[in-house]
Amino acid sequence: MHLIKRSPALGLMVFGLALSAIADAANAKSAPAAHGASAADRKLQALYNAEWRWRNLQYPDYEDAQRPVEDHLPKVDPASQLERLHYWQGVMKQLQAINRSELSAAERLNYDVYQPQIETLISSQQFGEYEMPANSDTTFWTELGASARRPYRTVKDYHNFIAQMRDIPRYFHEQMDEMRAGMRRGFTPPRVTLNGRDGSITAVSDATPEGSLFYTPFKEMQGIPAADQQSLRSEGVALIRDTVQPAYRELLKFMREEYLPATRTTLAAQDLPDGKAFYRAKIREFVTLDRDPASIHEFGVAEVARLHQQMLDVMKETGFTGDFPAFLKFLRTDARFQPTSAEDLLMHAAYIAKRFDGKAPQYFGMLPRQRFAIVPVPDDLAPFYTAGRGGPGQYLLNTYDLPSRPMYNLTALTLHESAPGHCFQIPLAAEHKDQPEFRQHTYISAYGEGWALYSELLGVEMGMYATPYDRFGMLNYQIWRAVRLVVDTGVHSQGWTREQAVDYMREYTALAEHEINTEVDRYIAWPAQALSYYLGENTILKARARAEKALGARFNIRAFHDTVLELGSVPLPVLDERVDRFIAEGGVGPYPDME
Repeated sequence: MHLIKRSPALGLMVFGLALSAIADAANAKSAPAAHGASAADRKLQALYNAEWRWRNLQYPDYEDAQRPVEDHLPKVDPASQLERLHYWQGVMKQLQAINRSELSAAERLNYDVYQPQIETLISSQQFGEYEMPANSDTTFWTELGASARRPYRTVKDYHNFIAQMRDIPRYFHEQMDEMRAGMRRGFTPPRVTLNGRDGSITAVSDATPEGSLFYTPFKEMQGIPAADQQSLRSEGVALIRDTVQPAYRELLKFMREEYLPATRTTLAAQDLPDGKAFYRAKIREFVTLDRDPASIHEFGVAEVARLHQQMLDVMKETGFTGDFPAFLKFLRTDARFQPTSAEDLLMHAAYIAKRFDGKAPQYFGMLPRQRFAIVPVPDDLAPFYTAGRGGPGQYLLNTYDLPSRPMYNLTALTLHESAPGHCFQIPLAAEHKDQPEFRQHTYISAYGEGWALYSELLGVEMGMYATPYDRFGMLNYQIWRAVRLVVDTGVHSQGWTREQAVDYMREYTALAEHEINTEVDRYIAWPAQALSYYLGENTILKARARAEKALGARFNIRAFHDTVLELGSVPLPVLDERVDRFIAEGGVGPYPDME
């Protein structure tokens, strides 16, 4: 999963839009109009450049180290939400007025990436998704922790962070008002998925000011004049004590006494207001295809059966003589597969990442310039966080509950979250300065997660899986994503219970019990996002098979990978069209001199 995803809880989940990866909105540069561009090209360029700058101003970023620290938090009141809806509806009207056939080939591609984005932004506002800004995976209050963890370089950075903390009560009140509006119409997360999630609130409300997450930037103030450090620390402590912690205590009271008792006891997205249309819209958002839930469910069942047979074959390779349930119990309980310490897990991940570095030039012509760190998931997030998440500059690895982090999964996890997965693909997309910024910095889940899952499977070809147990771990991760097709559609469109979903995952995957429960809650709370992985990977695999068949001996794996990655994050139909052009052009990639 991509590190920043971010966030259904903030209403920012636009094809998984990675707003934290954008350049400073105040200094955002428009993509230059091509020399001799047509009137239609110029009209489209002006539209998406202006909208992108406006969009960035709507959502101040509080994580990306490349952007200046903002001095405020987003406005999420009803008037601001209505303004966003009207703005994007106006953009859509202008888009529809542009004759796509009059666009150049480059701008037609931009149109095909941009139009579904605006469609999804409008849909999200119309369904009022901002009235549900907290779920089992992500919440608006834990997102604020990202601001405390980013680097601070100047006195102004600190003053702006302090201004953000002053803005927390206003921001929380607006979010709680939106949640009350959701409560009134039955638009809430399922209650079962929020149980225990208030621990991330008490981690702030019950700490000492100096022990709080919000004090993190004041611990090491490198580059800040000594004369300013004490005054900034004093102001920070006072604000944490007198403003931030009271706001979190008020939020805790609201969550425990008002919100949680009013959350729904049903699970399915189709049980929400206009739920069937909502779930279908989420499928279009995350999969970038208009797929029927029943057809996805059927495909998932077939893929689970196919992968299960492969797992049985690998199980026999290990020499295990029992049946499959016994093998899963063995994997979940035998100490040989468990990391001995958090450092053991982190160091093994680092070794796997360096092994890939040695193989990368055989499979990729263009490599990203940005490096990444491997760091543990912060303590306040870890109990309910996924096994790992990657993004620009960072691979977060969960070291909480070490028995649930088996080593046989680690190679697949690392390839997915670090390189050639998220820490590789996302920085490459951002380096394409000849593309509009909305393409450089947009993360579309079906593409990004599909690529990362494909990266796991590519590990077989690259020789990354050293033992049958490692290959079983890879298949375990493949079937885990196929199982998601069954579980997500089962829960949200076929009336499955949480117990059915847990039992199905327990039967077909070797995931630890803690991770199964965490993941099921995520799928329940985040409809259709889980579908993007396997359906995205399936599109890439089919495109590659098509290219291999058509090109024969001319097929070049480096050229194919560079072609897919050079696009940046795009809807799946756009990816298919690009691969067809790659075939028509004789398999020549975007960087012929690197092939």
